[in-house]
Amino acid sequence: MSAVLQSQEAQLEPMAAEHLGQVLAVECQAYTHPWSRGNFMDSLQHGYHMQMLTGPVPGQQQSVLLAYFVAMKGVDEVHLLNLTVAPAWQRQGWAQVMLDALAIWARGQGAQWLWLEVRASNERAQHVYRSNGFRRVGLRKAYYPASDGVREDAIVMSFKL
Repeated sequence: MSAVLQSQEAQLEPMAAEHLGQVLAVECQAYTHPWSRGNFMDSLQHGYHMQMLTGPVPGQQQSVLLAYFVAMKGVDEVHLLNLTVAPAWQRQGWAQVMLDALAIWARGQGAQWLWLEVRASNERAQHVYRSNGFRRVGLRKAYYPASDGVREDAIVMSFKL
């Protein structure tokens, strides 16, 4: 899919259980170790902030899922648990839109910080986060599952709101 959408055509909406089929399809396209339906259901049941970005595809009547995020509020911080842009829509600025939406919501919740972990091998995502003001503050050894039973380190990043 090579269509390009304008940001004013996209809209944020809350993620709900009925969206999980669509979300899981994107999750499996985007990652070698995707979140499970159970991960998303647990997040919904715990009341985490879950948003989807959808937009119309030129020439089609239905909307397409461009991106989504899952975030957990703490006392004075928000932890970004999952931010995914559908592979067909990457490199069009949608991660920026999602990070902006997350920051606006987090500030409205009284949060002072945004936190996240990102795979050490995911240099493209690290670049996006650094470009948005996140700073590397730590390393979690063997945090993520990887191939052949090996585990991958996570880079811990934070952003002062």
